[in-house]
Amino acid sequence: MRKTLALLTLLFAAAASAQQHPMSFTDLAAIKRVGTPRVSPDGLWVAYDLSSIDLGGNKRTAAIWLVPAAGGEARRITDGVKQDESPSWSPDGKSIAYVSNRESDPKQIYVYDIATAKSRKVTSLSGGAGSFTWLPDGSGWLVTSDVYPECGVDPACHKSHADADASKPSGARVITSLLYRHWKSWQDPTRTHIIFAPFTSTAATRDLTPGAFSAPPFSLGGGDEFDISPDGKELVYASDTQKNPETSTNSDLFLVALTDGTAKRITTRTGADTAPKYSPDGKYIAWRSQSRAGYESDQFELWLYDRAAGTSHRVAETFPNNVESMTWAPDSRSIFITTAEKARHPIYEITLKDGSARQVWNDGSADALSISRDGKTIVFTRSSLETPSDVWAMSRTGAPHKLTTHNDALLQSIAMGATSDLWYTGADNAQVQALLVTPPNYDATKKYPAIVLIHGGPQGNWAQAWSYRWNPQLFAARGYVVLMPNPRGSTGYGQKFVEEISRDWGGKVYVDLMNGVDKLAALPYVDANRLGAAGGSYGGYMVDWILGHSTRFKALVSHAGVYNLESMYGVTEELWFPEWEFAGNPWDNPELYEKWSPNKFVKNFATPTLVTHGELDFRVPINQGLELFTALQKRGIPSKLVYFPDEGHWILKPQNSKLWYSVVGDWFDQYLKP
Repeated sequence: MRKTLALLTLLFAAAASAQQHPMSFTDLAAIKRVGTPRVSPDGLWVAYDLSSIDLGGNKRTAAIWLVPAAGGEARRITDGVKQDESPSWSPDGKSIAYVSNRESDPKQIYVYDIATAKSRKVTSLSGGAGSFTWLPDGSGWLVTSDVYPECGVDPACHKSHADADASKPSGARVITSLLYRHWKSWQDPTRTHIIFAPFTSTAATRDLTPGAFSAPPFSLGGGDEFDISPDGKELVYASDTQKNPETSTNSDLFLVALTDGTAKRITTRTGADTAPKYSPDGKYIAWRSQSRAGYESDQFELWLYDRAAGTSHRVAETFPNNVESMTWAPDSRSIFITTAEKARHPIYEITLKDGSARQVWNDGSADALSISRDGKTIVFTRSSLETPSDVWAMSRTGAPHKLTTHNDALLQSIAMGATSDLWYTGADNAQVQALLVTPPNYDATKKYPAIVLIHGGPQGNWAQAWSYRWNPQLFAARGYVVLMPNPRGSTGYGQKFVEEISRDWGGKVYVDLMNGVDKLAALPYVDANRLGAAGGSYGGYMVDWILGHSTRFKALVSHAGVYNLESMYGVTEELWFPEWEFAGNPWDNPELYEKWSPNKFVKNFATPTLVTHGELDFRVPINQGLELFTALQKRGIPSKLVYFPDEGHWILKPQNSKLWYSVVGDWFDQYLKP
């Protein structure tokens, strides 16, 4: 009988496997994107947003959903015709605020009433609504909005300025200072300010951070650069007040009473101070802090400000990695954080009394923590290289359980490549970790071509986390073994490991990577004669560097890669970055620019190379890709340029992303498959 059951089990498993298929881009686009879970004040419900990609319409839509925190059926509470996002429970738990562009663009705040199951728009800010937080008594919000500094919240003034800008006979820009464009946008006359937006009409809407500067400042993470005290009387926010923001990473924290508007600076470190959060008991403000000016990849430490004493100190001084995000425990005795650690993003609890760190969870990558008011339930998103994000919940000591199932049926039809860790010895005998993905249903007796993916940053990492850009499963689905190394500069291995790439861009990190290639090539199921490599940003730089230093690969892909360090300095916007990485500017300190610039080794180029770049990439501007392509063509090397006129540093629009994956995959197939 047992043999019969075992045979039936194997037959069912084989049948299920036969019905699965390797993941396609259509599958990737069809996956629902789960995000921003927020637990209700009573701990019974979790609100979250769910995004969908309309590939035919080349757009994204999003809706707000509710699911029981204990598990159960989820239900949608907004129509999701456009983009309903970032849900936030009212303090009494009777309503949920969110931002949406359903009636207008830019977005405004809407409120969904639990009792009536209806939503209504509650703000009409000229500059739209960005990040927001409820006032503690539920009477309104603090919300970021883009304003003309001289207008504040006066709609007539805003309209007058907007009309004047729109009616200018010429689109020319007169520029008198740097940081005139950033990432993918030109600097507009508006600045981001924090607005007091009352729920009722009895109070006045007010600009709480007036002036010709952004408060909070630009942030790729966004959303957590300000907070309000539990008594509703005080605002804390981050702002960069330096005269030359293009060379400054020095944001500081400021306090301002909601009644008088006089700001007080409470931090003096020269690095970035950001993401302030009041403790639930109102005694402290915790925040993420860097110590060094101009170093965007300095370690983010956990700091605490005692409001009564007016003093600050670091918490958990021996914690080795970045504090990426944080959430207070309701009893104000500890703080939950996420961090990068050996290709995972675990959750830790930091105890304030002694600074001890207790690992709470470490099974993939966690993000967007939310904790119930009684402190018993932790809600977060969890993803891995094999599974996209879902909402999970757990107690402080109990086992986690998955709350959302939107993608379960689709994922059951997809054969994912298996993932594993691969450790090897890099430069100076350092231990280097890589992630390995094998083709779906791979046969260990066969030989497969392989692709090495090189991450950007350069201070970043490949993690056990799902991504819609550079998704390794799409490469594995084409029949490739995929290696994702974390060499020097990678986060999650201590700050020393991070810092050993600065001013050494083609040094130890190159050895780390190529030793990983040796390890990959030695695997019995990898064909060492059919290797390719691809990378974006710094990863693109390393591809360009490899072009001049190795003929190990049969094909290369450079996306948004840094190619000419000297010309890059003259066109990029965040000048603090090259000045830190290469010890100054290229005319006063030319040595490192000349030593590590890939364009100095053009005569060694020999490998077929695909170049992809976006016109709106102001971080690594388009000239870098064009210069590389020109060199390849003049050298007679097989090469192709894919130019995206409507993309920045990242290829995000659905149809552009589809094209990118197709062209990159076909390029590797052309050179790596018989």
